[in-house]
Amino acid sequence: MSSITLIGTGNMARTIGTLAVAGGNTVEVMGRDQSKADALAKILGGGATTGKWGAVPAGDIVITALLYDGVVPVVAEYGDSLAGKVIVDISNPFNATFDGLAHSEETSIAQDVAKVAPADASVVKAFNTIFRSVLDKGRPNVFIAGDNAQAKGGVAAFIESLGLRPLDVGGLKMAHWLEGMGLVTVSLAGNGVGHWDFALGITEFTG
Repeated sequence: MSSITLIGTGNMARTIGTLAVAGGNTVEVMGRDQSKADALAKILGGGATTGKWGAVPAGDIVITALLYDGVVPVVAEYGDSLAGKVIVDISNPFNATFDGLAHSEETSIAQDVAKVAPADASVVKAFNTIFRSVLDKGRPNVFIAGDNAQAKGGVAAFIESLGLRPLDVGGLKMAHWLEGMGLVTVSLAGNGVGHWDFALGITEFTG
């Protein structure tokens, strides 16, 4: 099983943390508000612990369960504390009207994280195409992108421990297109599908 640190105490941190504990993983929670981190760890149970904000995370895989505009600043703030870690960005940088991405260039939050993270840290994009409600009660495909094959393998193994199917879409530059998929998912919820209880996935055909 994997050793995970969740940076953040919101709904996605709680959902991923719940699945992680159920999957037999070791979980640590970090939050700017220590009382919220302590409370989430207590809710998660399963031996979940808390760490001090900015300290070296106990987990080999560090999941930044934060709003998109906080991810890069927090990674920069942690600095060398993230050396050697696998950093998983789950955010979606939507604009205010939810019909485009907040950044106009062909980049991504994950790629921007890689620019400020320690040189020996690895960045993986994952979970951003899945609504929390679906992650709570479904078994969706989880698309992942990253440049380090070993790091992606570790994240894939963690995803499998949650009872989910990881699907590798390629290098970290594909994180931009995963963020676009996140936008498509939101647009489908508001239009063609009309509700939030679905996820994008892959159907394979044989014969």
